[in-house]
Amino acid sequence: MVSECGTDLTKWPTVKHCMSRRTLCPGNKISGGRVLSARTRRSSNRVAALLRTAAVNVGRTQTALGAFYRRLGARIGQAKAVPATARKLAVRFDHAMRYGLHSVDPGVDHYEARYRQRVINALERRARQLGFEIVRPTPLLAPGVS
Repeated sequence: MVSECGTDLTKWPTVKHCMSRRTLCPGNKISGGRVLSARTRRSSNRVAALLRTAAVNVGRTQTALGAFYRRLGARIGQAKAVPATARKLAVRFDHAMRYGLHSVDPGVDHYEARYRQRVINALERRARQLGFEIVRPTPLLAPGVS
């Protein structure tokens, strides 16, 4: 990655410019205010190919990124999960090169717990919008315990 991109990433003003250059973001074709297509563009960019390969391999690991890849792959398909995970890897690489940040993986359990909490919050919000109230169950006491 460093040999292809270099250590000075200031030629791209933001991370979004860098992702666009590497064809890891959707190319939205819009006409009349409607999105006609939102596919990632094809490219012979070596960095993009390297990141896609890394994304597939990270999907086999027990890390937060691996859990992200597997969850997305199950939901929208492996073909769309690869560029999404590659983009996450590229953002981490960009931040590390620009700011010298060291990434520490929180692990699968942390990722799954955060995802579960997001889903619960979304369900509660949706229930409130529909006029319902969610009541959490009280824990059952063991027999003979008052």
